[in-house]
Amino acid sequence: MMSSASIDEQAAVLALTNATPHRWHDTASIIASSHSALRLIEGDLSRLDERQAAHATDVLARLKPAHLDQARELIGRTQANGTRLLTVLDEDYPLNLYLVFNRPPFLWVRGDLIEADERAVAVVGRRQAGPEGLALAARLAHGLAEAGITVVSGLARGIDTAAHTAALAAGGRTIAALGTGILSRTYPAENAELDKRIADSGAVVSQFWPDQPPTRNTFPLRNAVTSGLAIGTLIIEAGPAGGTKTQATITQKQGRRLFVPHALHEQNEWVHHYMRRGGVTVVHGIDDIVTIVDKLVDVPRPQPSIPH
Repeated sequence: MMSSASIDEQAAVLALTNATPHRWHDTASIIASSHSALRLIEGDLSRLDERQAAHATDVLARLKPAHLDQARELIGRTQANGTRLLTVLDEDYPLNLYLVFNRPPFLWVRGDLIEADERAVAVVGRRQAGPEGLALAARLAHGLAEAGITVVSGLARGIDTAAHTAALAAGGRTIAALGTGILSRTYPAENAELDKRIADSGAVVSQFWPDQPPTRNTFPLRNAVTSGLAIGTLIIEAGPAGGTKTQATITQKQGRRLFVPHALHEQNEWVHHYMRRGGVTVVHGIDDIVTIVDKLVDVPRPQPSIPH
């Protein structure tokens, strides 16, 4: 397991991310490969391959002394609000997320992430879902929670809200991956109480700067975390385009299982395209998901080890 990173290391992770104009996951990769963000800031690129070294050189050229001071201040401010920072150098950074190529360099967390959350399924779908879709999301999320599987979703209207609410009603764990900063106002506003309930018994996480407002770009980025936190993603309802289909694409790129209800499989041609790629399970009932999750969790996976 990884050792817990010091505050100086965490601040260095934030500083390097602040100096990264795009593709934050490439910065996460060089930090993880280096085993130390401070070592990178000191100019030690010895653990990096050629492509990583080129990225590190670009980031270091943009790094300013103020970035470290700003990062330390930010850590102190968020801790005062009951928020915890996890970086790719921390032992509590979620294993499922650590193992995907597009992991973020850090997560802000309210609540607790636990080892049992490795057995997780993301449940996602349309914001404007119909009654049948909402009922299916609630039924399957409730069943997952009863089976001891953590339900991951994005706190959006529609399917996300139904999934979180059902998992809580079942007495299970649920994680909300936000498309905003952890200290920003809850989006949508009507889910403020749900946000609090999730943090009380599970976790609310964000990969963005704490005060980041919602934008058109933050939600597609959030989809990668929603998928990455889970063993697989269950698509409840989806149109021919939109965020849910984007998440399906991300799920497959991450090498994670895609679960598709039988009705969605029958009604959408794009689902057949995804099935031809492989890694798709058509779901007739909750057992179809639980069986696959149990098999995937039992497969040995690499355990990160970062010496300090």
